[in-house]
Amino acid sequence: METELKLSLNAADLPLLLAHPLLATGVHTHRLLNTYFDTPELTLQQARMAVRERLSGDQWLLTIKTAGQSTGGLSRRQEWEGPTTPGALQFDQLVDDAALSQTLMALRPRLHAMFCTDFERQRWVIAHGGTQIEVALDQGRIHVPGTDLSEPILELELELLSGPESALMALADVLRQTPQGPVMLVPSDASKAQRGQALWQQK
Repeated sequence: METELKLSLNAADLPLLLAHPLLATGVHTHRLLNTYFDTPELTLQQARMAVRERLSGDQWLLTIKTAGQSTGGLSRRQEWEGPTTPGALQFDQLVDDAALSQTLMALRPRLHAMFCTDFERQRWVIAHGGTQIEVALDQGRIHVPGTDLSEPILELELELLSGPESALMALADVLRQTPQGPVMLVPSDASKAQRGQALWQQK
């Protein structure tokens, strides 16, 4: 189960955010290349699910996310992720929900690449108020292969590693106040997958 708070921000506020004392040390930076899949009838989109292949460094990962719930930028959903071979989509080796695994394997022959995301992730793990939270700053773009359709990614994700959900909102409030002034961090319910699906539908 993944619990995270997604926040959008303005490019003008980025230097202020990066100057925040909580983000001064412990940063890890890497590039993530992702391809999202669906059927021609958008079966996964209609079920509010996402299937993604990700290249992180030299490792390929397959990720499945279920619909879950998202309110005020705070989302809770089931997620499976594990090593993969590009194009294999071996859901039966990853998903331990038998019904979901069977459904995805039946869909597999009709799944094809819909859109891609390409972004740099800066990542911190912060201990705050007796909790552990992963803070990820993503900068890059969403694009539809073979078209000129593209839009930028600039967002902050706070993922709960341990502790109560309320800690996510509390940390967001702390990050909004920097020594150089306040930063606008606006809760967003639109995932990268949902934004990519909307972009693909503009074809």
